[in-house]
Amino acid sequence: MSDHAPSDTPVLRVGFVPGVTPTKWERKWGERFPEQRLRMIVIAQGEQDAALRDGRVDMCFVRLPIDRDGMHAIPLYHEVPVVVVPKDHPISVYDEVSTAELADERLQDTTNLDEAAAAIELVAANVGVAIVPHSIARLHHRKDVVFRTVTDVPDTQIALAWPIEATSDTTEEFVGIVRGRTERSSRSPSGRAANDEQPNKTAAKKSARAGNRTGAVKRPDAGRGRSSSQRNTRRRGR
Repeated sequence: MSDHAPSDTPVLRVGFVPGVTPTKWERKWGERFPEQRLRMIVIAQGEQDAALRDGRVDMCFVRLPIDRDGMHAIPLYHEVPVVVVPKDHPISVYDEVSTAELADERLQDTTNLDEAAAAIELVAANVGVAIVPHSIARLHHRKDVVFRTVTDVPDTQIALAWPIEATSDTTEEFVGIVRGRTERSSRSPSGRAANDEQPNKTAAKKSARAGNRTGAVKRPDAGRGRSSSQRNTRRRGR
C-alpha cells in the first residue's frame, strides 16, 4: 500500500490469489498516483468470486475460470503446469514429462489449490506427486522437492477481474498500469485529460506571442521623424 497518500483518501482494494506477484504493479501505481491509496489483499482462490461480489475487493487477480456474469475479466498470462516430486525421484533428472510417464505415480488431489501446501508436504514425505501451476510450486517450494514441466496438461490462466457496475476512472487507471500503458496513453482517463490540456496550452502560447507582435511599437528612424516642412526649411537655409 502506498505510504504517500493521506489516510483519509479513498482506497483502491485489489485482491490477488496465491501464486500471483503484484509487486511491480503496486510499485508503478505508487509512482504514478501517490495521492491514491492502494491496498493489496491476498484472496484464497476458492473465495475469488465471492470477494468480488460481496465488495471485499474492488478488483482481483483471479485464476480462471470465474463466473463472468456481471464481470469484466482481462486475461493476462498463462501458467505452465508442473509436477512436484521428491528431490531424489527418478523424474527429477528430466526437464519435462508427460502424464503417461506419471501413470504409475500416486497423484495428490490438487483440485483445491488453496490446499496445495499440504499436498506438497505429502510429496516431500514420499507420498505421491502433485501437479500444480508453476507459480504455486514456486510459492510453496521446499528444499526436499523439485518440480518439472508437464507437457500435456492444460495451462491455467491469470486474469484481472472486477464488477462491471464498479467500473470507474480509478479501475481504468489500474487496468492501464497492468497492461503497461504510458502516463499519456489516450486509453486512460489521466492520459486523455493531459492530451486535452496540451492543445489549450499550445493555443494560449500562440495567442500570447501574436499579441506581443500586434502590440509592439516601432521606434521611428531619426530622419523619418521630421515633417516635410522641416526638411524643406533646412534645404532653403543652406
